[in-house]
Amino acid sequence: MPTPLMSLPGGPAEPVAVPRAVPPRADGRLDLVGLDRAAIARALVESGLVEPRQARMRSGQIWHWIYNRGATDFAAMTDLAKPLREALAERFTVSRPEVVQAWVSADGTRKWLLRSAGEAYEAVFIPDADRGTLCVSSQVGCTLNCRFCHTGTMKLVRNLTAAEIVGQVLLARDALGEWPSAPDGRMLTNIVMMGMGEPLYNFDNVRDALRIVMDGEGLALSKRRITLSTSGVVPMMARAGAEIGVNLAVSLHAVTREVRDEIVPLNRKWGIPELLAACAAYPGANNARRITFEYVMLDGVNDSDADARELVRLIRQYRLPAKVNLIPFNPWPGSPYACSPDERIARFSALIFEGGISAPVRTPRGRDIMAACGQLKSASERLSRAELDRRAAAKEAAW
Repeated sequence: MPTPLMSLPGGPAEPVAVPRAVPPRADGRLDLVGLDRAAIARALVESGLVEPRQARMRSGQIWHWIYNRGATDFAAMTDLAKPLREALAERFTVSRPEVVQAWVSADGTRKWLLRSAGEAYEAVFIPDADRGTLCVSSQVGCTLNCRFCHTGTMKLVRNLTAAEIVGQVLLARDALGEWPSAPDGRMLTNIVMMGMGEPLYNFDNVRDALRIVMDGEGLALSKRRITLSTSGVVPMMARAGAEIGVNLAVSLHAVTREVRDEIVPLNRKWGIPELLAACAAYPGANNARRITFEYVMLDGVNDSDADARELVRLIRQYRLPAKVNLIPFNPWPGSPYACSPDERIARFSALIFEGGISAPVRTPRGRDIMAACGQLKSASERLSRAELDRRAAAKEAAW
């Protein structure tokens, strides 16, 4: 059977498997997580529990309890009358993903294997001295086939809903004991949409979730502290800048068509020139809000002096306000690549710095619990090289 087409707003139809829809809850209750305040107000009125003239006030109270106080039980919402709280509990829910398993790395990194609607996905919290970053997933599995990425060996199962995306943030706040919400003294200060999946292939849910996360009367994370990473879904990049407005990271990883075609197969659809032109046009990009180019260091593949100099040339050619984030390759079972030696990474970084562009080397975090960049994968099976190649060929046949 041919792969169905999934249309991208602003671009041509893409040969991407249409993800499975999320089944309704067995108990028939509506989850209020992931809804904006207007949608919560409508749901309250449609349920018959709240008069239209009271809907805005009641939805604001519920919003405060969910996103400022971290409440999951309507009984805790004490500024609502008890009969209303009981009726709300019968018709609605405030969900969290189920934690199937949790790990803590020797370096303090935390990883959660989560499950909702029967499907598993992962989230990772990375603490640092001056910040704490939550790596959030947008899909169960991935439709792309980036050769160095463990998640890329998975099949795309479905998009995560706005509730499931926001739920990862709420769960992390639960685990860190950060309720009630306050802008100062947080451990969780930053969010990166760099977990499982391609965020721009789940645009509406990612947008709606991040708008909730950025709302000043709830979780209140600034858009300057949120980064969305894409492998290069060019038609959606301008829309992401206009409708979400967060920082942009691009999984570049190579500077020639031949190498990027191999390790980031999406390049065969939108090549480096189209991608960099879209970066140059990204709304809000400037020297204060630079675009981040993610560049995984693969021994003998993309790490030569010539590659570093070409990267500097490309950034200058497109006049991009950019920095380069060099990522030592994180191994996983069956991977065909090795990490560049430390001295090669240092040399690569130095050449980019000499070109006037920042190129820090990311310190690997959470490798011992498979939580580092490119290692996320919800299944625990060890796939053979032959099986990885078979899955890769099946995905590429759709392009």
